Amino acid sequence: MTDGKINTIRGWAAKEAGIKVEPWTYTPRPLGENDVEIKIDYCGICGTDMHILKGTRGTDLFPVIVGHEIVGRVVAKGKNVAHVQEDSIVGVGAQVYACLEPTCRECSRGLDPHCPKKVFTYNSVYADGKQAQGGYAEAIRVDGHYVFPIPENLDPAHAAPLMCAGATVFAPMLHKGVKKGDRVGIIGIGGLGHLAIQYANALGAEVVAFSHSPKKREESLNLGATEFVDTSKLEEVAAIRGTLQYLIVTSNTDPRNYNDFVTWMDIEGQIILLALPQGNLELSPGVIARSKITVTGSLIAGIDDIRKTLEFSAKHGIVPLIERFPMDKVNEALEYFDNGNAHYRIVLTNVS
Repeated sequence: MTDGKINTIRGWAAKEAGIKVEPWTYTPRPLGENDVEIKIDYCGICGTDMHILKGTRGTDLFPVIVGHEIVGRVVAKGKNVAHVQEDSIVGVGAQVYACLEPTCRECSRGLDPHCPKKVFTYNSVYADGKQAQGGYAEAIRVDGHYVFPIPENLDPAHAAPLMCAGATVFAPMLHKGVKKGDRVGIIGIGGLGHLAIQYANALGAEVVAFSHSPKKREESLNLGATEFVDTSKLEEVAAIRGTLQYLIVTSNTDPRNYNDFVTWMDIEGQIILLALPQGNLELSPGVIARSKITVTGSLIAGIDDIRKTLEFSAKHGIVPLIERFPMDKVNEALEYFDNGNAHYRIVLTNVS
């Protein structure tokens, strides 16, 4: 083991289910030969944070420090870590460990988020029994494979939401092969959707933004959407039926809507779920068979996907719309987020 520069880490933890966090200190795992210790400057608030804090995802790992959109500076590293140096600006996303062994069925195919030995950034436990803690804190220690250099032309605060939200929407576009000329629909113009519009546009796709809020029309078009569909207007919805190669669902829309979504798709189109609505999807087998559509989903991004997300974002100037709160105002930020006021990502700051 290598000695780190931080013996204890102060953060903001939930002691029980709810959206209140309070100061809490823990002792991190020893800094191993493959590990990196990071002083956290920025951490985004993600919808998953809220699910874990509220206990709606079944967590019982309290106390828990959430946060997996982390950007900061390297303060120490193990001897085997060569791709970052001390004082480098780096990011950490929703995962902090996988075995990455060539014999691993998942890791060997670049599917490290599905590794049987995976450890998420929080609400997860290492093989030694130590609980992983996230980014609402002053520092974090993680496996170096999950530490990513932030490109110089990406502002660190804006880079934080790219570590989860950005990579989450861009990864399925890469894996599905979204390309110039494809028609890509985006449902939900919020924290994920406003980034999805930008990525699909930068890939050369025709982007159709869907929202029940007409107030989002102008902004969606400014972000790169080719068309905006107000889903409360039947004539606008009717005009796009049968035209989409891809439909990316970024909001927890009513599961009963999916039979209608199928009618928006071109033959052999793909509906991609990034959000997890409550309940089971209602889909008619006959509708699926006749349209030959595929309904699929995507979890978090793997190592290669996150690298490509950061590179692509830097090249094409893709950044989230953010609002900043000091880390010590985290409870105010959580309440603001939970009330639906965020436009569109909130970033907690540890810097003045």
